[in-house]
Amino acid sequence: MVRTNGNPFKPSAGHTPPLLIGRDEVIDDFTEGLGDGPGAPSRLMRITGARGVGKTVLLSEFTRIADGRGWKTIRESASKGLAARLVTRLHSGKGSFGFTINPSVNIANVAGGSLGEFHYESPQQMPLTLSDALRNVLDDVEKHGHGLLITIDEAQATDKDDMIAIATAAQDMNTENRNFAFVFAGLPSMSSKWLNDDATTFMRRAEPHTLADVSLDDVAEAFEDTFSESGMTIAGQALSTATEATYGYPFMVQLVGYHIWRLASRRHPLDPVISMEDAEQGIAKALSRLGDMVHGPELDSLSPVDKTYLLAMAQDDGPSSTSVIANRMGKDLGYASTYRARLLEAQVIEDKGYGLVDFAIPYLREYLREHAAYIRMSIDPGN
Repeated sequence: MVRTNGNPFKPSAGHTPPLLIGRDEVIDDFTEGLGDGPGAPSRLMRITGARGVGKTVLLSEFTRIADGRGWKTIRESASKGLAARLVTRLHSGKGSFGFTINPSVNIANVAGGSLGEFHYESPQQMPLTLSDALRNVLDDVEKHGHGLLITIDEAQATDKDDMIAIATAAQDMNTENRNFAFVFAGLPSMSSKWLNDDATTFMRRAEPHTLADVSLDDVAEAFEDTFSESGMTIAGQALSTATEATYGYPFMVQLVGYHIWRLASRRHPLDPVISMEDAEQGIAKALSRLGDMVHGPELDSLSPVDKTYLLAMAQDDGPSSTSVIANRMGKDLGYASTYRARLLEAQVIEDKGYGLVDFAIPYLREYLREHAAYIRMSIDPGN
């Protein structure tokens, strides 16, 4: 078999990898939703999961599917001014959308303004502005039998005014039976933040999908197929070692595959068989990158007490007792339980039975041990 050019694994945010293992059900639901027409439940989705489980990759796949059907697609990531950016992108000049705008108009950082025929004076009017922009686009695309897909990544970070505007506009389009789809993706905190807010109750009707790790059998099959398609062979102990090192964590699958392929390609340009040395060294490289790309950012998003809780857990080689964690923190069980609940919701840790928890993110224990001194200094800079 002739080896293909380029590494088939893509361990970077947003890059669609050659394998979307374990995601068939949610992809099928989305695809069927587009085919079922306006009002189909899967046209409004909320996707949650910890960092590295493939939320952004899944949004890329949804965009590819919608593009293939001739739909207009808009991808955004949440930050302040999101609703205004959506209006700007929807109302982006003359073309297939069928209307014009003065290109000097920029509403991203102002409280009120004018967008051609659309006018608003405050954030409270943004829902009407966004609804009108959506209608104008949909009037055009629906003439050709197509629709509009909008995906919002990192939705837990959305400003409340922006989410109210988006939820209201989506509700308007749903009531009017328009040919659109909205998909929100974010960390687990997205659900608790928006589902319990009376101003964004529309989000409660979004079809929920929680992305988890995938089975090791699926990982092994994906490794075999992907290496084979690129002209290499991975089997036996090398395959088992590579598979088990991922713990079924999608981002780790990409990292391990990427670095094994890279090392093998360099070391054995004429030998297509992956060796144990290739597997072990590739895994080592992957682990060093996992800390920089997943563990560090995850810890940065947590409070000092959250980090203290995790450092207390990291002293154990396996599941930790919640009462022991409280003792190590010098706090009572009720105090520690508050942070246990927060970390469980964020999917940083997982319940392992009565009174026990363990890390949900692979190799986080090892990262915490290795960086414990630095983490403690960041918690208490005075020490």
